[in-house]
Order: sequence, then structure tokens, then C-alpha cells
Amino acid sequence: MGFKKTYLFFLVLFLIVACQPKESKYEQLGLEEITITELQNSYQNGDYSIVDVTEAYLNRIESIDQNGPQLNSMLYVNPNAIEKAKTLDKELANGNKRGPLHGVPIVLKDNVDTHDMPTTAGARPMEGSLPPDDAFITKKLREAGAIILGKSNLSEWANFHSSFSSSGWSGLGGQTHNPYDLSRNPCGSSSGTGAAISANLAVWGIGTETNGSITCPSSANGLVGIKPTVGLLSRSGIIPISFTQDTPGPMARTVSDAAIALGTMVGIDEDDSKTLKSEGKFVNDYTQFLNKDGLKGKRIGFWTGPLGDHHRVDTLTHQTVRLLENQGAEVVELKTITKESIGGESFQVLLYEFKNGLNEYFKSLGSDAPVKNMDELIELTLADSIEMHYFDHDLLITANEKGDLNSEEYKKSLEKMLKHTREKGIDRVMEENNLDAIVSPTGAPAWKTDLINGDNFSVSSSSPAARAGYPNITVPMGYIDGLPVGISFFGKAWSEPKLIEIAYAFEQATNIRIAPTLEAGE
Repeated sequence: MGFKKTYLFFLVLFLIVACQPKESKYEQLGLEEITITELQNSYQNGDYSIVDVTEAYLNRIESIDQNGPQLNSMLYVNPNAIEKAKTLDKELANGNKRGPLHGVPIVLKDNVDTHDMPTTAGARPMEGSLPPDDAFITKKLREAGAIILGKSNLSEWANFHSSFSSSGWSGLGGQTHNPYDLSRNPCGSSSGTGAAISANLAVWGIGTETNGSITCPSSANGLVGIKPTVGLLSRSGIIPISFTQDTPGPMARTVSDAAIALGTMVGIDEDDSKTLKSEGKFVNDYTQFLNKDGLKGKRIGFWTGPLGDHHRVDTLTHQTVRLLENQGAEVVELKTITKESIGGESFQVLLYEFKNGLNEYFKSLGSDAPVKNMDELIELTLADSIEMHYFDHDLLITANEKGDLNSEEYKKSLEKMLKHTREKGIDRVMEENNLDAIVSPTGAPAWKTDLINGDNFSVSSSSPAARAGYPNITVPMGYIDGLPVGISFFGKAWSEPKLIEIAYAFEQATNIRIAPTLEAGE
């Protein structure tokens, strides 16, 4: 080969190689779908540093969330994440490991207070609102060595703002997209956390639930979500909807990761009276309940109420029930859980508690608060063209018209709701049938996002546990045309250990999760 031909050959070869897409640090480190345990083993073996991992996730957030497919799951990125990673690397080098979350990158839903990043619930009137302190669980996570990469987008005001809305939309953050099909909805209100963790923008994340806001986005994004008993985790420093129903909880890609995360956040908080009831009922290590044979000998109630609205979900659910039986569980069919409809009472409870809780939260922000009370919030919202472009925010007005928590309407609604969801609901049906848990489909496949007509829910099983304040765990059970669908296991108060055992056994028998490819739908 002559000199010119040789030169041209190597020039072409160089250009081919140079034009090949370079592997990102995230890809080089092999972080996709990595678990907490695998990450800790890699740190221990010196395979890579906490700084390396943190940088890789931050770069992935930039490329996947803000550029590229524009998942739009994050509202804020923590400017101090790398410095925190350096500190944790030094601690680890000196033999000081804080625990299983040491150096684990996570995201928080943007209704959980962080003193170094705004907490806004996605609302434009709250833009730049910097709380004076961390939420109780934020402190616990920082102390455990978790690295907070940033704050995730959410359905504005945790989806309690309008007569209809699009899950994952907020005035500040816009619309979050589902990583399995960017034209579809991530559900909510923990939309950003669900999308981010599914797309591997962090190892796991925090969601919050009043009714379905952890379980639904976990199902729609192919995740495990734990909605704990109200009071197992503190709510202080979290923008509220309902004192009776609100709870934070972990959203992760595996039951094991969710169980590890749960144990780091438990504890009595004097600023949240609900946590006082958790004394003696929580443990710091829920991994002891990860039993792959955990379905053997269990008696599980199959609640069929949510079936009938989506035949393909019904088919998956019946297949799942047969699998539970094949794994050694006895399944008993339940047509109803609560004999009396209490949806109206629950709505009244939310309206009263939202007004009271939000006004109290605004007071906690001090004199520099961007919003001082509900009256001011409504005035600012109605005057904002972006806030009012799609949705009416009518629930803000309706809630603000309610009286205080001494109202007879509120007291009677609360009493009736709890009575018919607890002693005449879940407790009754489980005792009558000698059940360890109840199973039902979490939801349907993600619908096409529609900012004009709003959400299109068709299947849901979250209400009984949500209204009772009882625990609920959702796990991926299958896919419909590439879209994930979850199965829920719920039960009596403080039954997290048993539910984790059942959920883990189901997960190990199926291993159904598939990472999303972040492609646009038709």
C-alpha cells in the first residue's frame, strides 16, 4: 500500500473511531440498575470512589433529564453534591462507614424540606422558598451518608390543587414524562421520583403519598414503592395535604433497596405526634425480612374490586394470583373490603386538613416566606398566567372555604372514614378470613399525557390502605406493550415486616423489571 493510501486509510479509521459515541462515566462504571449492596461492595473493593459515582449520576441527570430525551423529572440539582461526596470518601478511607447508605446517591420529592435547596411543591408562588431547616427524614438521610443529588418534580401541591389535572405537571417544572414512553404519563404525585429512579438517575428516591402518590408512579415506572403505616416515618418538614393520611416512603428498583432505605428513616419525632405510636413497632433493619420463601404458608386475600376496567390488567393479575399459589400461598377471593362508601368523607378530611396544614407550613417558613397563607397563595396563583394556563386550581379555593379542625363536619367525616377503613374495613376482613395480607393490581399501564383533558385513571387499589393509614407495597408484576404494571400487597397497621417478606418472595420468583430505553412514543 502506498503512502497516500496508507495515510488515507488511517485517516478514515481515525475519523470512524473519533465519531463513535463515547461512553459516559455512568456507562464506564456500570451503574445501570445497580443496587445499594452492589454499590457498597464496589466502594469497599475500591472499584470506584463516591465522587466518581456522584459525578456520573449528575452527568446522567444533565444528559437524560435536561438534554437528550428531556425526561424532565428534576426541579433542582444539589450544588454541594460533589463536596459531600469528597467528605464521604475521606470518611470511608479512614474506616468510618456511616451505614448502608454511605455514599448512595438519592433524590427527594420537592415537597420535602432541604435547607440548602428550595422546597416548592412545584408551585410558582413558592419559587425560591428556602426552608430554615431540613425535614426530619432529610436529616436522617444526611446522617446516614446518603448524597442528595437534587429535588424531583411532582404533581403540583402533590396533586391536590385542581378539579382535574395532569400527573407530573407543575407550574415550576412543567410536565414530567414516563421513561418507558415519553409520550405517556409517569402518574403521580411522586412523578419525578418515579421517572428518575426508573431511568437510573439515582439509586433510589423519596416519594410521598396521601392516596396513591407512591404506589401509582411506582407501578407506572416499573418500581418498588413502600407506602408505610402513617407514623412510621415523620412528616415534619414536608409540605402537607393530610395529617391523617400523609406519609413519605422509599421508591426503588428492588425490594431490598426499598427495605434498606426504610430502616434508615424510622424514628420518633416529637414534632410529629403520629410517630409516637410507632414506638416499639419499627426496626432499623428491614432486610431481616427478605425471605425468598416468604410466600409459603401465607394466606392472602385477593381483592377483586379494582378488576373489570382493563382486561389485560385483569389477565396479568390472575396470572400473578396463580403464581402466588404456586409459591405456597393460599389465596382467598374478596369482593369488598369496606361495605360502606366513604370517598366523600375522605375528600372532606383532605380539604380541612390541607387548609390547616398548609397554613401551618407557611408559618414555619418565617417572615421571609414567599407565601404567608392560603389567601395569599390563591391570589398569587390565580394571577399567574402559567399556573392558570391548563388547570383551574379549584381545590385551593374549595379547601380555603372550610372551617378549622373543630368543625363538626370534619370530625364526623374523620370518624366515619377511619371506622369503615379500619375496624369495619381492612381489620375486619383480614380477621374474618385469617389473612396475612391483601393483594390487588396497583394500576393500569401509563396513559398518554394530556394537558387538555387531564389524567385518565382506570385501575387503582390504593384507597383502602391510604384512608386507613395502613402500609402498602407495590412491586412490578408485568408489562403490557412494554409498559409496566404493578401488584400491591397491603395489610394492617405496622405490618411492614410481613409485607416486605411477601413482596420480596414475589419479586424473587419473577424478577420482572426491565430498565426503560427512554424512547418517544408515537
